[in-house]
Amino acid sequence: MNLCRHLKLAAVEQPDALAVAVQQYRKGKYHYQELSFSQLHQKSDQIANALTEFGITRGMKAVLMVTPSLEFFQLTFALFKAGVIPVIVDPGMGLKNLKQCFAEAEPDVFIGIEKAHIARKLLGWAKGTVKHSINVDIPIANPKLSGLKSLLTSSSNLSTILAKQQSKYTFERAELDADEMCAILFTSGSTGVPKGVVYSHKMFEAQIQALKNDYGIEYGEKDLATFPLFSLFGPALGMASIVPDIDASKPITAEPKHLFKAVEDYQCTNMFANPALVNKLGAAGETLSQKLPSVKRVISAGAPVTIEAIQRFSKMLNDGIPVLNSYGATESLPISMLASDELFETQEQTNNGAGICVGRPISGMQIKIIDITEQDINELAQANELGVEHIGEIIVTADVVSQSYYRRQAATQASKIKDGDKIWHRMGDLGYLDADGKLWMCGRKAHRVDTESKRYYSIPCERIFNTHPSVERSALVGVKVQGKVTPLVCLELKEEQGCHNSKLIYAELTKLAEQHSQTQGIMDFLPHPDFPVDVRHNAKIFREKLAVWAQKKVG
Repeated sequence: MNLCRHLKLAAVEQPDALAVAVQQYRKGKYHYQELSFSQLHQKSDQIANALTEFGITRGMKAVLMVTPSLEFFQLTFALFKAGVIPVIVDPGMGLKNLKQCFAEAEPDVFIGIEKAHIARKLLGWAKGTVKHSINVDIPIANPKLSGLKSLLTSSSNLSTILAKQQSKYTFERAELDADEMCAILFTSGSTGVPKGVVYSHKMFEAQIQALKNDYGIEYGEKDLATFPLFSLFGPALGMASIVPDIDASKPITAEPKHLFKAVEDYQCTNMFANPALVNKLGAAGETLSQKLPSVKRVISAGAPVTIEAIQRFSKMLNDGIPVLNSYGATESLPISMLASDELFETQEQTNNGAGICVGRPISGMQIKIIDITEQDINELAQANELGVEHIGEIIVTADVVSQSYYRRQAATQASKIKDGDKIWHRMGDLGYLDADGKLWMCGRKAHRVDTESKRYYSIPCERIFNTHPSVERSALVGVKVQGKVTPLVCLELKEEQGCHNSKLIYAELTKLAEQHSQTQGIMDFLPHPDFPVDVRHNAKIFREKLAVWAQKKVG
């Protein structure tokens, strides 16, 4: 198997159709770099040949730190064609996490822009394993770093390698076994230590089929791609990837006008945006009276999305156009999907503590709910499966589900359950299945609060408190008071409220808590001046940090 077969097919069936367009905003004007399917196929063949002649061969691992660009697409498909294993990390995860990821992956090759190579040299990334270092000729935009270019002397330029390549215009792509490792994708690290997820071509194939069959993506569509990994699926689906001018490591910092312009210029039919970006674009659209008439589908994933954000965003779309909320993780994506019109119907339940409905499983996906335990589960028979409406740990199995973590045996043992020739993945999330087969999310397993008399779940509790007009968002944590675990809710109050009426707000929240079984017994609230959140999309709250802060406050 090799997912590049889809690119070759697109190059044959629609050779001149647009495959990739990359937006650049310079001095008040928009410019685009473009590649057709035939050009992307031929260029990636050329690079695959050049890398092979350079000594980079099947089975080697290659870190790829290249900004979303034509080179990013060409290199990624070239690596897949050659059977070289890309190591994909999110540069927004922080320098400490990046170093740990590279140490674990032990890459043979480091391919990156100048800034990445300078950081690698200064910070010692993978210095004991990298045998080949290739600089992608995208110049440093920051003049402050220009004096450090001497650190690039040990790197070969991609343009030089291509110039030395023999005249070969086609490449015989590597064919891999279905379960053979073809990529390592590191988790974001926003809910724990980043771990390398082993991807096979079978996983990628299953994801491509899900996007075709469950999401209805068709040949000839154009996608506004705000997430590099998802943008790669475009050419594999015969869909053009339109990359806006944004910082891919911090999409929440995107300038909405750039994205709106790209949609307009290419008449994009599909959009991928994380929940925080959906919220930001919706707010900008409301201010600018922006409409997106060409868009016929919006896919959102990465964190729970608020109904209010989707309602505001939907005002830019034609009537009946869905925002498809996808549940999943790097280890298994997608798992389930829910269209916005169905989500709106669940708003009252969510606001009253039912959790967040994340929809029905995609085709071929199996979901079970089992008893919550911190123990490893070796065989499925050892797990106690729960019935409808009972909250427990979510486990899943399908072809899109990863089989292991790279060089993390303990983590693999803790998160995988054997079931004959199948592997179930423990999501680390809590939830339940309703009578209609829809999955409801109740938060991370690590974020539940167990007291002597009651168990509290983060999402059901927080969504109740978030209905208060003075609360921007909330976070449930557990603190110890006189040696006993006590539930406490950290609050981010809306700016106009300030803290002058905080006593009244706390009294109202205490009364609100007593009205719902999920929150009864919660009486402690603390305002936090600036919620610690994942800087990449401003959606995932770092509850662990809030718990430490709250414990210091209560003594």
